[in-house]
Amino acid sequence: MSQRIDVDLGDRSYPVHVGAGTRHLLGGVLAGLGVRRAAIVSARPAEALPDPGVESIVLTGREGEEDKTLATVEDLCRRFAGFGLTRSDAVVSCGGGTLTDVAGLAAALYHRGIPVVHLPTSLLAQVDASVGGKTAVNLPEGKNLVGAYWQPAAVLCDTDFLETLPRREWINGYGEIARAHFIGAGELRSLPLAGQIAASVRRKAEIVSQDERDSGLRHILNYGHTLGHALERATDFRLRHGEAVAIGTVFAGRLAGALGRIDQARVDEHLEVVLSYGCPSELPPGMDLAELVRLMTLDKKATSGLAFALDGPNGAELVRDVPEHVVLDVLRQMPVGPALP
Repeated sequence: MSQRIDVDLGDRSYPVHVGAGTRHLLGGVLAGLGVRRAAIVSARPAEALPDPGVESIVLTGREGEEDKTLATVEDLCRRFAGFGLTRSDAVVSCGGGTLTDVAGLAAALYHRGIPVVHLPTSLLAQVDASVGGKTAVNLPEGKNLVGAYWQPAAVLCDTDFLETLPRREWINGYGEIARAHFIGAGELRSLPLAGQIAASVRRKAEIVSQDERDSGLRHILNYGHTLGHALERATDFRLRHGEAVAIGTVFAGRLAGALGRIDQARVDEHLEVVLSYGCPSELPPGMDLAELVRLMTLDKKATSGLAFALDGPNGAELVRDVPEHVVLDVLRQMPVGPALP
């Protein structure tokens, strides 16, 4: 039995369906949009794709940060044009978070925007990347620096897709679920997997409905991400996104404690929650801490100085102009873990 969560954005509202077999709702979704054709950008085998019910082309998409580039977006748009895709048609993404980002941005730019439906196939993409309308690619200078807000027409989180995930991909997703604990999603550890996904999506939908374009509240969705993104860059993406966010979440708890925003018990809770999901909590060896701080200044939230989403008396919120010396002190106190795979 699937669960439906609605992202309430007025005439741009859309449903997120979570549960086994939900990918088979695709034909009905496309029929409801009235599209004639669909370009399916997929990193999954053809037999895993549902019947779209309309004329379609399957374009092979690749996962990974190395393909999350403007060149990939241009290539997709040219293939859309070669298929004859128009503004009356749609794009369907079927893959993990990086593919969702790339296909979503291509849909946002092609003909100045055509509908996109996401079929996220990784735990990370189901709990986070596919929902909320943020699409972006990387530049050599930073992660997600070129993008657009483009809300999907629907998101179909089919938990059957997760059955073949390797363990490291599970950890990649659990890092985001652990982070959700500290932004108001509540205690999720006792829930079944579909319940954890739905609760994470529901909290994100609540936040996005109130602040679609990062003017305030939505910044808390980046809990753990400021250090997380820096760690991804510093390790040449050998550290996966969710792994980095998990480490960043532990760091965010320690930083909030150092700033007197939370007590030691709440600091300890950050580590406890992250470890309970089997996620890493330690810095990779050999990190240049000054370089990590420099990378954190490139974060999109850091309009002046260092900025972090941090826990506090009123819950998570964006804290700007955090002193660099405090950040460095907390980084120095972080334990160092084993070498990366």
